[in-house]
Amino acid sequence: MGRVIAIANQKGGVGKTTTAVNLSAALVEKGKKVLLIDLDPQGNATSGLGVEKNQAGTVYDLLVNDVTLDKCVRKAVWKELDLVPTTVDLAGAEIEMLDIARHEFILKRKLRKAEAEYDYILIDCPPSLNLLTVNALTTANSVLVPIQCEFYAMEGLTQLMYTIQLVQKKLNPSLELEGVVFTMFDARTNLSQQVVDSVKQYLKEKVYETVIPRNVRLAEAPSHGMPIIEYDPRSTGAEAYRRLADEVINY
Repeated sequence: MGRVIAIANQKGGVGKTTTAVNLSAALVEKGKKVLLIDLDPQGNATSGLGVEKNQAGTVYDLLVNDVTLDKCVRKAVWKELDLVPTTVDLAGAEIEMLDIARHEFILKRKLRKAEAEYDYILIDCPPSLNLLTVNALTTANSVLVPIQCEFYAMEGLTQLMYTIQLVQKKLNPSLELEGVVFTMFDARTNLSQQVVDSVKQYLKEKVYETVIPRNVRLAEAPSHGMPIIEYDPRSTGAEAYRRLADEVINY
């Protein structure tokens, strides 16, 4: 069975989608078959892989319109990377999902068969702790948390850890914290290192050794509809996501 990893942080602008797209691509580069699910209504993972947002067969159709997964998957959007894209329609999905029985488990039911087809299923969660995120956490084996190296990082992490504990208690007892990955790390500032040290002290073994640096090429890649390992395979950002993929594989 493949591993299902939710990439989550209720704070926006922390490199969550960047990590979802580029970790997926790095895993594919290492010979893994990967499905990326864009569960964020903003659809940045969809556009970041060069996929149009206005086509039929999206996460919204999967969750609300009872369309089967095979009708929603875009095959090989980048090598062996498959994608379930999203559109802005997903923004209103939560209200419609409330009318569906056991609405916290909709995504889990839809992905049951797919877990045998993929080595990894990565879910890019929205930047909030809503019903979409709860569906992702209920479905996942583990949660990977990108954290920007900034002053409020610990506050956001504490809130997310509380949500994970609630989901473990009520909905998904086997859910684990995959780990925390630091993003937008700037070695020139004392603050970045202070944040790293504080989180490591708080979580101990649950922090990845790989740190994702601030990198211009990494920021440019989505506008070209490419993962960083295609856009600039020798950049520091590409190398960082390759190292992170190694750590995830060796989990």
